[in-house]
Amino acid sequence: MNKKIDLIGVQIDCGASKRGSALGPAAMRLAGLSEGIRGLGYELNERNDIIAPPGGETSATLRNYESVVATCKELYEKNMESFERGAFPITIGGDHSLAAGSAQATLKHYNGKVGIIWIDAHGDWNDDTITETGNMHGMSFSALCGHGPDMMVDFGQGPVYADPTKCVQIAGRDIDKLEAEKMKAKGLHVFAIDTIDRLGIYEVMKQAIEIASNGTEGIHLSFDIDSLTPEAAPGTGTLVHSGLTVREAFTTVEILAESGKVVAMDMVEVNPILDDHNKTAVLAMELVLAMLGKTVY
Repeated sequence: MNKKIDLIGVQIDCGASKRGSALGPAAMRLAGLSEGIRGLGYELNERNDIIAPPGGETSATLRNYESVVATCKELYEKNMESFERGAFPITIGGDHSLAAGSAQATLKHYNGKVGIIWIDAHGDWNDDTITETGNMHGMSFSALCGHGPDMMVDFGQGPVYADPTKCVQIAGRDIDKLEAEKMKAKGLHVFAIDTIDRLGIYEVMKQAIEIASNGTEGIHLSFDIDSLTPEAAPGTGTLVHSGLTVREAFTTVEILAESGKVVAMDMVEVNPILDDHNKTAVLAMELVLAMLGKTVY
């Protein structure tokens, strides 16, 4: 693991249906994230938070798109700077629309030779033609794979798209019908929650890492805290019952840490307004540290 880490907070919640995840970076920092990273022996560069601009153009199928795209562009530029200075970028948020910016930087830096592991209760493979809500946090994975909306990843830089056959969705359990059809048609690998029940999280992660690292130079990890069951992580805006257990979530990041394949990561959708005594932010913080190599023994 790279010993230089850039920590980038993104205060955005306009890509989601509920407000509050813009406070997620502050909640994770209050939980002790920065101290924890330094305690593991990393050189930490605290970068200023990106704040989503208020207002801007919107539409029924692309809600608050001007603010979302501006935020993704700024994050893309910051993450590119991190790669250029030899750092490992960690993005904390903030709703999941931000990953269009962070992962686009990873793809651009590695000339597309990157697999994506997307841990989420939702597919995030909607676009403006099939969305049921218009919420752009449900479109970022699709955009990164070149299946729209392109504005989320095209900032005039010449976007580089991920190969869906080298991308993995894990813990999905609330995927729209048309979205699921699109994911299957494009060859995305999906380990939905029922598959995890049958195979076990260890086997799922072994297969996921093999898929995302085969022929690539690394893996971009995008972890949505709503992938966990709500009893463990109540502080998020799109709760879905029967998700990953706490131990399954830790096993997931521990195996990824051991693989040495992850080159950038996001931790998103922590919403302290909906949380119980910052419980979810503490859990998210500990998952990030486990991804960086923190062990129990």
